[in-house]
Amino acid sequence: MTSAPLAARLTAVAGPLFFPVTAYGPDGDVDLVAFRRHVRAGIDAGAAAVFACCGTGEFHALTPAEFGRVVAAAVEETAGQVPVVAGAGYGTALAVEYAKLAEAAGADGLLAMPPYLVVADQPGLLAHYTALAAATRLETIVYQRDNAVFTPGTVVALARTPGIIGLKDGLGDLDLMQRIVSAVRTELPGGDFLYFNGLPTAELTGLAYRGIGVTLYSSAVFAFAPDIALAFYRALESGDDGLADALLDRFYRPLVELRSKGRGYAVSLVKAAVRLQGLDVGEVRTPLTEPPAAHVKELAQIIDDGRALLAERAVGGGA
Repeated sequence: MTSAPLAARLTAVAGPLFFPVTAYGPDGDVDLVAFRRHVRAGIDAGAAAVFACCGTGEFHALTPAEFGRVVAAAVEETAGQVPVVAGAGYGTALAVEYAKLAEAAGADGLLAMPPYLVVADQPGLLAHYTALAAATRLETIVYQRDNAVFTPGTVVALARTPGIIGLKDGLGDLDLMQRIVSAVRTELPGGDFLYFNGLPTAELTGLAYRGIGVTLYSSAVFAFAPDIALAFYRALESGDDGLADALLDRFYRPLVELRSKGRGYAVSLVKAAVRLQGLDVGEVRTPLTEPPAAHVKELAQIIDDGRALLAERAVGGGA
């Protein structure tokens, strides 16, 4: 943990947000050596923040003890270079316990995932996240997706809650997001509430989200192809529409179309891709399953095509 507020550090990011996978050894146990290598590679490649034990990191599959060890390893490996945000979820009591484990491990903040199983009304959701934010000193980002979908009024109330600094959207309803952004801007003028595009391959919708003022995004691609993820990020930042469009056409769209071919591929494909790059992080834990060999071969080709495009651009001077 660093002394600088998480909100300030995330406002000033200069690169993608890195969501590392959780590594497992041949015996199925957490492999902290491989995980540290994965985190270090991401930091060295230019990650702006490390989100440990979140969706891509299989939060759902980790025991509390494993969770604490993995978050601590991420904190130790980053050594304050970038902030570390840890996942927290399930019902309120368990979410609070995970939050306390993250705080004890030295995390800088929390990504609050949806409550387990139940579909709550807006007052119940607000009470849940208010209790979670009050449980520790960690700044909290609320994750909208699945059974945690908020009205603009609820997000205004969340933005007023001490300790809650932002909303990550994994729903993809741009109409709702525009109304949320407008409501918070109207009710809390001059505020610094943060918004994140948290869709599984956020780059595909990056241009659309930027249109409503949401520029922060999580990059699953950064976990296995940071060169491609950074090239796209810089293209967006610099207004290089030609490169951004080319990467969307030749890399991101094919990747998303492959992701749609299997359940849980938002996690298992990422893990397979990390292994393709030479780091053995093990397989996903059940109930997720591994993609078949044909899909892994297709994945490898998509990555090769993305890198070929970058090489062509380098040779051609960016033309």
